[in-house]
Amino acid sequence: MKHCGRIALIGPPNAGKSTVLNALLGQKITIVTPKPQTTRNQIVGILTEGENQAIFLDTPGLTRVRGRLSKSMIQAIWESLRMCDVLMPVLDGNLYARHGELLEKDIAPLADALASDKRPNIVLVNKIDLFSDKALMLPLFERLHALWPLAELFPISALTKDGLETLRSLLFSKLPEGEPEYPDDQLSTQPVRFMAAEVIREKLFLHLRQEVPYSCAVAVETWEHSEQTGQTVIGAVIYVAKPMHKAIVIGHQGSSIKQIGIEARKEIQELLGEKVHLDLWVKVKEHWTEDPDFLRDLGVLGETL
Repeated sequence: MKHCGRIALIGPPNAGKSTVLNALLGQKITIVTPKPQTTRNQIVGILTEGENQAIFLDTPGLTRVRGRLSKSMIQAIWESLRMCDVLMPVLDGNLYARHGELLEKDIAPLADALASDKRPNIVLVNKIDLFSDKALMLPLFERLHALWPLAELFPISALTKDGLETLRSLLFSKLPEGEPEYPDDQLSTQPVRFMAAEVIREKLFLHLRQEVPYSCAVAVETWEHSEQTGQTVIGAVIYVAKPMHKAIVIGHQGSSIKQIGIEARKEIQELLGEKVHLDLWVKVKEHWTEDPDFLRDLGVLGETL
């Protein structure tokens, strides 16, 4: 039988949702950084094996947040829940094994919200490779089972790929019967320009400190392929919320933006499979996180907001 359906990855920030998605697909389609709330948009990843197809919806971290940008991120989460066939919360197992008191704060509200949902609910207990003492797993799973009695608890390590093969088989078995919706070689619904902008934003998160990367947005404004040089010429603007942040992004004598550009260009080249010339500019746009038109242009704010 053919199976096809949607799976929503949800959960607290830094649980490893994007890493799980990239590992399941075997290719990076969504950015990953150590900082929480890196994912702003709903990212769609597509896994096809034979005649079965799983359509994954990666979402921003589920947390209490403020502002129009943050509200749009929360909307993406609940929109994913509404349209999916399988719920797949992702938890940082190592964190909750060491700090069990956080389960009530972080996980109990989510478990309560999904308690009456009849759809398959597979809770991924991620980062088991970090368990210093495997004996900690049993009490953690006992507490999670008490909070989430109808959920299937599944230990994995997205980093080492431990448990992923079994997880793939389990997920396909939970999907409804149906024909694949996308070609078998398609990995995402995101346009390549969006993915290039996300690569640049990832490098900002990795290189900038404190709140600066959260005040940055990236827009690809020009994209041209030169037959003469055989390369794609990309022009992107990094928007910041404050003049002081512009100086930080640029760095001393342009050192910071130069390094960000070098790393982003290399990864975009791998994404496109061809040479890339990348130009980056930095512009100040104060209060951009509260500008609905600008957020909509970025693809962060849905039409319903």
